[in-house]
Amino acid sequence: MLLETPLETIATPAPAPSAPAAARARSKPEVPVLGRAGQNFRRNWVTTSFMLAFHIGAVAALFFFSWTGLIAAVVLYVLSINVGIGMCYHRLLTHRGYKVPKWLEYAMTACATLSLEGGPIFWVATHRVHHQLSDHEGDPHTPHDGGWWAHVDWILKGDALHHETALLSRYAPDLAKDPVHRMLSRYHWVPLVIVGLALLAIGGWPCVLWGIFLRVTLGLHSTWLVNSATHMWGSRRFETRDESRNLWWVALLTGGEGWHNNHHAHPVSARHGLAWYEVDPNYYGIWLLKKLGLAKQVKIAQYDPANPRPAGAA
Repeated sequence: MLLETPLETIATPAPAPSAPAAARARSKPEVPVLGRAGQNFRRNWVTTSFMLAFHIGAVAALFFFSWTGLIAAVVLYVLSINVGIGMCYHRLLTHRGYKVPKWLEYAMTACATLSLEGGPIFWVATHRVHHQLSDHEGDPHTPHDGGWWAHVDWILKGDALHHETALLSRYAPDLAKDPVHRMLSRYHWVPLVIVGLALLAIGGWPCVLWGIFLRVTLGLHSTWLVNSATHMWGSRRFETRDESRNLWWVALLTGGEGWHNNHHAHPVSARHGLAWYEVDPNYYGIWLLKKLGLAKQVKIAQYDPANPRPAGAA
């Protein structure tokens, strides 16, 4: 049997348990053993081959510049990383920091699939496991297993969660029972292929190299930096039970996801930049949706700047 923890408690950090209690909790058979300790190091050659191909294509794009390709890359980066990953996969689907109409939720999910980061069920389940066991044994991508492991090796080696159907359903039951999210999870590669063919027709191979290969590669590394860099470097406003940190340059690359300590302290908050100087474009997008009447029940972290504490802390 897998974890029975309600999703609401997954999204809310609690005070760190004592070492013996934590050890007992992690030794229970129902806790999934993920991360480096749980991998058999059988390389996923399909994923590795695609990653290698996209990186080669990204380098090739530098030798085939076109203005059409550059415009396509910028527009698709915003749609896939900001609207798709940050606003949708992360703040909407994983943590339910706000609500939008279903048609908009599905459209934003389709945008997220353009990032080549997997379907919604895989992404959401993996991230919820990360919050449940952040920087402890079982975290899929903690720097405790090495900075390179946290950045990309957790994807390239072992089965991770891609084939753990029961675990995915346990951590994302809200998505697993939705036929549209199931379809987008199974065929998450289709939107990217369709967009690639459209770019080929519009601007030829230079447009594809910039709008698909270079853009996807930059987006992947930007997202991966949230897993690696923001658990190793930066400042900590809140004393969370993990080692999450706020890192401004990762926030710039990801539209505000780099304010990671803020997020781990208040995971349900749709706003990650909690100070005036913490630029958070993904939240600005949510704010705009609210002004248009499309986003409702937008949750914002409340804390005392003089005595900042994580949500749920006594």
